Amino acid sequence: MSIGHTLLGLLETGPRHGYDLKRAFDEKFGHDRPLHYGQVYSTMSRLLKHGLVEVDGIESGGGPDRKRYAITDAGVTDVESWLARPEKPEPYLQSTLYTKVVLALLTGRDATELLDVQRAEHLRLMRTLTARKTKGDLADQLVCDHALFHLEADLRWLELTAARLDRLAQEIRR
Repeated sequence: MSIGHTLLGLLETGPRHGYDLKRAFDEKFGHDRPLHYGQVYSTMSRLLKHGLVEVDGIESGGGPDRKRYAITDAGVTDVESWLARPEKPEPYLQSTLYTKVVLALLTGRDATELLDVQRAEHLRLMRTLTARKTKGDLADQLVCDHALFHLEADLRWLELTAARLDRLAQEIRR
């Protein structure tokens, strides 16, 4: 996820302070990984330097001055371009799971047990996501569905690999 583009997109709805941007980001996108304040302000500094945002106002108060940021026309164009660009699909051609299976076989360890433990972990996470999905709003449901579909694909791969372990062991020991 591009944090800069996400913050720019949030600014398209109107000027905001860094604190408000962090809160909006965490509410909409950061359920599992909220932003740190330093990340927000360093990103805003970079966007300001590149002319994608501007300071819309400064408020003095009991603490440090609070800057309110607004997106510029260049920022809107940048967000439009980012949204129009498709994301590169991640084919996972060299996954950690595959590496662990091959290393287990190469070193004489039980790859079946490794696959069983991994399957159990995937199923545990799927139960957690399914429970979260039933209690969440539509946005949370969509995020959980995305993760669940990836986990289902991993489970299919785990089953296929388990069915082919003997053949894989023969091939890698040659």
